[in-house]
Amino acid sequence: MSNEAKLQKEAMHVLKLTSRTFYIPIKLLNPTLRKTVGSAYLCMRAIDEIEDHEDLEAETKQHLLRSTSKLLQTDFDDVAYQQLLKPYENLLPEVTLRLGDWLSVCPESIIDKVKESTSIMADGMARWVEKDWVVKTKEDLDEYTYYVAGLVGIMLSDIWELYDGTITDRDLAIGYGRGLQAVNMLRNQDEDADRGVRFIPDGWDRNDMFAYATANLNKADEYIESIDTKNILLFCKIPLALAKSTLKTLKNGKEKMSRTEVESTVDEIINDQKHV
Repeated sequence: MSNEAKLQKEAMHVLKLTSRTFYIPIKLLNPTLRKTVGSAYLCMRAIDEIEDHEDLEAETKQHLLRSTSKLLQTDFDDVAYQQLLKPYENLLPEVTLRLGDWLSVCPESIIDKVKESTSIMADGMARWVEKDWVVKTKEDLDEYTYYVAGLVGIMLSDIWELYDGTITDRDLAIGYGRGLQAVNMLRNQDEDADRGVRFIPDGWDRNDMFAYATANLNKADEYIESIDTKNILLFCKIPLALAKSTLKTLKNGKEKMSRTEVESTVDEIINDQKHV
């Protein structure tokens, strides 16, 4: 097995360990897109794990995120990156420690876009760590969800365009990311509260947050309308369907969808696509 094939296999393994929601649709992409989206997602996940880490001090997070952001603005020096992480290597997960590997399997044609989006995300996350994640207004919520999820939408739009000329609306792509993130926030509200974080703007209650999630998921529906490529369409529909079902589950007072519900939701979309 070539080194690249080995890395590709490891990338899919790490993806499976880090994201149940995205592993399924990425696995269903054709080989070219799977490689591109898989490596791009892992790059963003690598920095996300720094922002979310429970045992790192806020100052440390800011330092790591800002330094990584700068490294991504150049050719990316993996030796410098490893030195940066060295004091924390026992705390950080594999997906973060191996950012250089995920960049190395990213196709040459898209790597600059992936680095740019990930760099902006890292810098934005550092800013929000500094703010202690204090969300006071809808504008704050929009800004935070842009950095942690809207940028994923933009990066995917760049990938679709480069792949076969599929043009999608970047603002709707941001809405799609925000919608998924808002569902996560609703699902993790109690956990976030335990660590002293509240992503709900002042004066809002849980119903306002449900409305925010729904409005953005409606943008995701609109986003998908401009996609004709079946493989891309399938990819985009799965996280959206899972988010909508999770929202419904939460509204009914349950914590999350069961594994069986997840599997049947995914199967339904795959079967629908076959009959299109």
